[in-house]
Amino acid sequence: MTDAGFEPGTADRNGARPSSPPSENDVHDAIDIPAGDSRGPTDDAAATGQPGPTRPEPHRSEPAGPTSERADLSEPGALRAAVEALLFVSDTPVTATALAAGLQRPVPEIETALTQLGQELDSRRSGMELRAVADGVRLYTRPDLAGWIESFLIDGQRVRLTQAALETLAVVAYRQPVTRARISAIRGVNVDGVVRTLIARGLITEVGADPDTGGGLFRTTELFLEKMGLRTLDELPSLAPLLPDLASLEGDELSG
Repeated sequence: MTDAGFEPGTADRNGARPSSPPSENDVHDAIDIPAGDSRGPTDDAAATGQPGPTRPEPHRSEPAGPTSERADLSEPGALRAAVEALLFVSDTPVTATALAAGLQRPVPEIETALTQLGQELDSRRSGMELRAVADGVRLYTRPDLAGWIESFLIDGQRVRLTQAALETLAVVAYRQPVTRARISAIRGVNVDGVVRTLIARGLITEVGADPDTGGGLFRTTELFLEKMGLRTLDELPSLAPLLPDLASLEGDELSG
């Protein structure tokens, strides 16, 4: 699949193929004076004749805002490293102007740093390359590594589902659309985590809300049919052979 600004066989820094061109509040604990001790230094002096201990002044919180130490960008290579860090955490292409504003440096310096960064990545055959796209720049994985990236991601999707996930998927398949609460009631356990896993695997999806309870309704996806080798849900095997004989259940109740 080829998207604008994206070459086949490449992925972004997270290893995923983009569908479109890539676009601390320190907590200061105040030092409190111990409860139940209201004496000050003059009280101690009066009681013992000796100067009392000096109590530490309560720590005053500084105004909210970034408090992390900032590297000196005037040091050799520091600006280039800062540019690389910002590009690494960015999910979209970034312009030189935006980088200049974020790092509080002139645009020409940023452009020079970008050129140096691109040359450095190329010279050491880094797994990433700097690419100009959508009026900005972004880090991409190199095309010649696409095969390894794809096999790594695909193998990661082949992890077998747990028994809990299989049971939850079966409930959704046979009772869909069904709410999370109903699934939990049928299985007798909380299924929040399992439902999230099945959604992440693309096997189920939310399709609206229950009109009575307002809870989300879930049903299986086309991928579920594909994985199960089914054309439609009508081809799901019947549960009747797996259910207990109703006659025997009634007989057990009467004898009890």
